[in-house]
Amino acid sequence: MAEQVTITRLGAKADGIAESASGPVFVPKVLTGETVTIERDGSHARLVSVDAPSPERETPFCPYFDECGGCATQHMKHGFYQTWKRDILAHTLRQARIEAPIEPLIDAHGEGRRRVTLHVRFPERAMHVGYMAPRSHRIVEIAFCPIAEPGLKERAPVVARAIGEHLSAARKPLDVQITNTQTGLDVDVRGHGPLKDKERLSLIDLAASLDLSRLSVHGDVIVERRPPAIVMGRASVVPPAGSFLQATRLGEETLASLVTEACAKTKRLADLFAGWGPFSLRLAEKSEVHAVEFDQGSMTALDKAFRATPGLRRIATEARDLFRRPLLTPELNAFGAVVLDPPRAGAEAQAKQLAVSKVPLVVSVSCDAATFARDAAILMQGGYRLERVIPVDQFKHSPHLEVVGILRRGVAKKPSRRS
Repeated sequence: MAEQVTITRLGAKADGIAESASGPVFVPKVLTGETVTIERDGSHARLVSVDAPSPERETPFCPYFDECGGCATQHMKHGFYQTWKRDILAHTLRQARIEAPIEPLIDAHGEGRRRVTLHVRFPERAMHVGYMAPRSHRIVEIAFCPIAEPGLKERAPVVARAIGEHLSAARKPLDVQITNTQTGLDVDVRGHGPLKDKERLSLIDLAASLDLSRLSVHGDVIVERRPPAIVMGRASVVPPAGSFLQATRLGEETLASLVTEACAKTKRLADLFAGWGPFSLRLAEKSEVHAVEFDQGSMTALDKAFRATPGLRRIATEARDLFRRPLLTPELNAFGAVVLDPPRAGAEAQAKQLAVSKVPLVVSVSCDAATFARDAAILMQGGYRLERVIPVDQFKHSPHLEVVGILRRGVAKKPSRRS
């Protein structure tokens, strides 16, 4: 049944919140102060209409916005959006009882996402290719994605559909990850499981017809027609199939610039959760680097890129699970700085070791404000001061935010943390 409500505030995921007798109701794609008509589904609701719009509302540029779950904020005017996103970080730090200067939000969207993941599903006898609808497994079919880089915008759905057709006999739900590299598209397919010989041969032919650089299934390379290269500073890296990559080129460059600027005077440092080198390869232009990452394939790719790039200082690589085996105090004390770039779960175990170390500088890069605050609080309790907090917006049109924190120890001023 439809009902009319007023949105009182926005949540951290960009949902509007309306108060009701039964508790808060979460409504997507609305703004504070708006009167809207909704249809409830428990504590969540579907937006039927905006009856009294906010002056901060604007028309979304994507024709799929109302249905697609990929973007959440295209209806916000730019200034309102930037303030809201920065305020999420400020609120999270306040909840952790951390006072620190938060710098202006850096727009790092650039030309758009260089990697997208499209879903291929086979309900009944049809094939659907696109993104998921909000809070649903229903596929919103798309012909193009306007927030992707030009080389992906229209090609990604074509590639995903062609792969779905070639693997349709199994009728398994597929996730097709497509990355735009310097040498063409790098595609990794998840969900199918082991391939039969006939399917492998079919995909090899398909990769040629689509002119893909590389095609893999669950990280198993089916064919590599050209090494899918990613430029990082002076170096060129061929990443392991399906491995992590920052969402936008400008986002990666911005984060790396902030990290290298902070570490500019450091002779020897550790890059923890290093991936396959977005920071290490740039840091090595001036400093000796010890790079640590759980995945051996990433360490091999980084080492190969380092050895192929003249003029870099030494990069030592170590495959190690930093969640279970963080670097211990004696190991950490050998470095003049430590860079942390963990996954969304953060680096709690490593932060606890750093808190009792003598490392003078920690640069923390995080894709989750809550785990950033938790880890920063641990470091501050150990005597570090949170000197700078820089929000970086490479996930534009979504609630996700990158955060760079610069923490120093050995300063006269006590850590700025409220009791």
